[in-house]
Amino acid sequence: MTQAHALARAPFDRTLLLVVPAAAFMLLLFIYPFLYGLGLSFEPKEGGALGNYSHFFTTDNLWPTIWTTLRLALPATLINVGLALPIAYKMRIKTRYQRWITTILVVPITLGTVLIAEGALTYFGPKGWLSQTLQLSHIYDGPIRLTHNYWGVLISLVISGFPFAFLLILSYITGIDPVLARAAATLGADPAAQFRHIYLPLLAPGLAMCFCLAFVQAFSVFPSAVLLGSPAGPTRVISIAAYEAAFEQYDYSLASAIAMIMGFVQLLIVAAVLGLRNLFYRGPVVGGKG
Repeated sequence: MTQAHALARAPFDRTLLLVVPAAAFMLLLFIYPFLYGLGLSFEPKEGGALGNYSHFFTTDNLWPTIWTTLRLALPATLINVGLALPIAYKMRIKTRYQRWITTILVVPITLGTVLIAEGALTYFGPKGWLSQTLQLSHIYDGPIRLTHNYWGVLISLVISGFPFAFLLILSYITGIDPVLARAAATLGADPAAQFRHIYLPLLAPGLAMCFCLAFVQAFSVFPSAVLLGSPAGPTRVISIAAYEAAFEQYDYSLASAIAMIMGFVQLLIVAAVLGLRNLFYRGPVVGGKG
């Protein structure tokens, strides 16, 4: 092999060294478990191959968990993305306090779901500081119950999910070249028009991706639903149903079927959001700096 051929082949060899381990990693940690769980879901204890799926959609305390989980995940995702967008847009311009504000906003992501749940029980419980403050101020009489119900889980999802959505949107919005907005300003566009006609179209792919990732994170809610909700009542989410099937009934086949249904519902929502993104804007997906 000549020296020229060796130099031409070197980048290919380096790429191969990166691709093969990555493919093996994906196969071992994602593809194989998925295929194994999918196959296991068609091996019910009773009935035919679709026995687990038939059991899920004909059992009164199983199929409603889909709607219960969507009632938590969709509002939490909309709130997180809706709050993160204007804050990230405001912070696209660097200031001396930007790093400190960003650090404060993302602190909850370092605490973990369990610590957030403990804090919520302390501050938002019937005897927490919020309830006591409102009572002492005579704004509201009686204890305010924001825990062990739907609202407790929703608040926890917002607290834990907001930093993730904020950081993701901030990374997208700071990648848009500010020269585009300045050029629009010279043509008479006010800040609202700049956001509507420049930033929002360029952010559409990033917002859709952020929504999908935040939704998947919220849809898999489990600790918050147990610690801050009512797992036998209004916050019996689909992950709790899968847990009970696997570790209380020891029916791993049924648990795998519930997990497959859970993944399919998430896939439907993600596909719908990506489809709406394509309808919202067609054109360049980036307007990066440089």
